[in-house]
Amino acid sequence: MRIIFFLLLFISTLSFAQEKTPVKRDPYLQTPSPAQPKQLKPENKVKIIHADEMSKNPEKYEGNQYLTGNVQIEHQGSVLTADEVIIYNEENFVKAIGNTRLQNADGSVITAGEMEYDGNTQKGVARKNVVLTDPKQTIKTDILYYDKLNNQAYFNTGGTISDSQGNVMYTKSATYFLTTKMIDFVGNVKIDNAQYIIEGANIKQNQNTKVAEFFGPTTITNRANPKNRVYTERGTYRMETKEAFLNKNSKIFYNDKILTGDDMYYNQLSGFGKATGNVTLDDPKERRYIKGGYGEIFEKKDSSMMTKNPYAVKIMEKDSIYFASEKIISYQKPDSSDIKIKKSYLRAYKKARIFKSNAQGRADSIAFNETDGIMHMYTNPILWSGEKQVTGDKVEAYFNTKTENIDSLKVIGNAFAISKVDSLTLKDEFNQVKGKFMTVYYENNDIKEARVVGNAQAIAYVDDVDKETQKPERIGITLSACGIIGALFEERGLQIISCSIGATSDTYPMSKIEPARRKFPDFNWNTKDRIRKWQDILVDSPNYEEIKYSSDNELYDQAQDVIEKEKAKEEAKKPKRVRK
Repeated sequence: MRIIFFLLLFISTLSFAQEKTPVKRDPYLQTPSPAQPKQLKPENKVKIIHADEMSKNPEKYEGNQYLTGNVQIEHQGSVLTADEVIIYNEENFVKAIGNTRLQNADGSVITAGEMEYDGNTQKGVARKNVVLTDPKQTIKTDILYYDKLNNQAYFNTGGTISDSQGNVMYTKSATYFLTTKMIDFVGNVKIDNAQYIIEGANIKQNQNTKVAEFFGPTTITNRANPKNRVYTERGTYRMETKEAFLNKNSKIFYNDKILTGDDMYYNQLSGFGKATGNVTLDDPKERRYIKGGYGEIFEKKDSSMMTKNPYAVKIMEKDSIYFASEKIISYQKPDSSDIKIKKSYLRAYKKARIFKSNAQGRADSIAFNETDGIMHMYTNPILWSGEKQVTGDKVEAYFNTKTENIDSLKVIGNAFAISKVDSLTLKDEFNQVKGKFMTVYYENNDIKEARVVGNAQAIAYVDDVDKETQKPERIGITLSACGIIGALFEERGLQIISCSIGATSDTYPMSKIEPARRKFPDFNWNTKDRIRKWQDILVDSPNYEEIKYSSDNELYDQAQDVIEKEKAKEEAKKPKRVRK
């Protein structure tokens, strides 16, 4: 659009050389210096096409000539029509009053109640119900200022700008750059569209490319779902493709979730977004957030993905759960029994770690049903609770969603539970129970009972209380093998409460059980990789120094010495053969 206020009624063709009082003009139009006669070329002179009457009255308009009635003036392809036009010849200044309309050669049109134009500075002002239209947009305001030399139009009294795509912009102040087709909005700006609303403090929009730039706090709100919106303090928005590029203090609100990051991208049509840098995906409804170096969201699938050292925190009133892995995925999907109910899921892939005050674990991958409180640990899972360790091919943990505690575990395939006999010592003494399948029950946030099915075996240290000293006294070790074992984890021991189906159970005193039989061949107590505080999940392994335990083989060694001495005595009694 080329808003050309060619109201150049430079009245060099009309000469009224008498001194007159300078005309009162808008402050935007500076008072000119004393007029210097200029010789205008014929093609630069204004051509008066029509006027019903041409008048001059010393008592009216400071004695300047004025045209009335269907006035039509042409200059270099632009035509001005008005009810009345006053020509201030000596100041090279023009006023048009009543139904003013300027038709420019580029196709733009401006209408207003009145107009002023200074031919010396080439600046103009249009007032009263100003409407500027061109192929790109329509501008409506009360006062419009125009600078022909700099190709700018400006208003600061409030106005609207609407375009052919249905966008309507409301602003207090705006500058339109005619050459670049850029609109610079200043102050509170609102861009209204059938799909979204943009509100900001400083926005620049190119009417050719339909690209808006944000230089202050700005919000893009989804009209159909106002909770879904974008906030930024520096960014770019492609209005035709609905793509946002966000660079400062930005947030994407979608499906009751919030994505933040240093640099972000979001496509409102596809619902895809991504963020880099310090990325956080917050889900207040699920009371969970995920952090990482790179994240993606899929609004329509209600899913997300986080990589680059990601970790997730499931906030609970009493005891939060922390997850970490190489990649974390969260998503929601309808319940199979009731599609109206959505359930939330969290997946941690590759080198997954979990921390809870009463349970810490590692596995190749972890899947957590947040709604039902069911967690699956796949491929080499290991779970610690206090001084107890559980391993197997797969571990399923069941959380009580009300108490936020683990109720039970299911260990599927090669189930193995280990418990340190005395956590206050470094003795190499561990109670063990293993089998094909195992169910572990918790009580007061600690492993209390285990039921093992299929090739069940147990190694349990047995103590008794000395009647005189009232101190525990070691009796020996019980080796059990059954089809099904029920075991009760006590403070220091493992009590076999049931052993059925092909049961064999023998208790050996410490002096008669060799050290090799005190552990199963696949015993795997792990202290190097154990997660002891939540920060340990942030690395692949905390790599703690392996704890070295001391074996108490004194009674066994003494018994073996006695046996060896007895054997030696027997050997000595045997007659020796003497070669003759």
